[in-house]
Amino acid sequence: MIRETPSDARGLVLVFTGNGKGKTTAALGTVLRAVGYGHRCLIVQFIKEKGVSGEQAALARLAPEAEIVSLGRGFVGIMNDQLPRQEHIEAATKALAFAREKVVSGVYRLVVLDEILVALKLQLIPLSDVLELLEARPAEVTLILTGRGAPPEIIERADTVTEMTEIKHAFQRGIPALRGVDF
Repeated sequence: MIRETPSDARGLVLVFTGNGKGKTTAALGTVLRAVGYGHRCLIVQFIKEKGVSGEQAALARLAPEAEIVSLGRGFVGIMNDQLPRQEHIEAATKALAFAREKVVSGVYRLVVLDEILVALKLQLIPLSDVLELLEARPAEVTLILTGRGAPPEIIERADTVTEMTEIKHAFQRGIPALRGVDF
């Protein structure tokens, strides 16, 4: 087991944003690394539903160090979404309250807020509430926020921001999302 140094006890705010693929995958790679050091990790999914992604099945194998909670109701306004917008708002609001409770609990060293930036962009949750969550974060907790369209206020408060840039995508050539690669 690798011993922690005092600097290891400091947490960061990381943002993975942009139109390219790999935001959630980068966050999950960080979770994998943290679990390797024995850190407790939580992934809260703001858009994705329970039981529809490979990462949910994979993370179950890393329990109890890694947990995933999918509180979304699926894609909002696209891909045959039939739900009233209010259901998406309620789900995102519930996910944010749950995330805040877990972030301040002291149980987790790393918390991923997967697609929270999409929830912001779609105005499912208020920016002010997310900024309050960043302020409430204990110093030793690392937060990762993923999704397209990170607002300037989030970028300003983050320690590290990575933008995934799409150069080319198989979908543009009519190739649908592949299980195990895209979801």
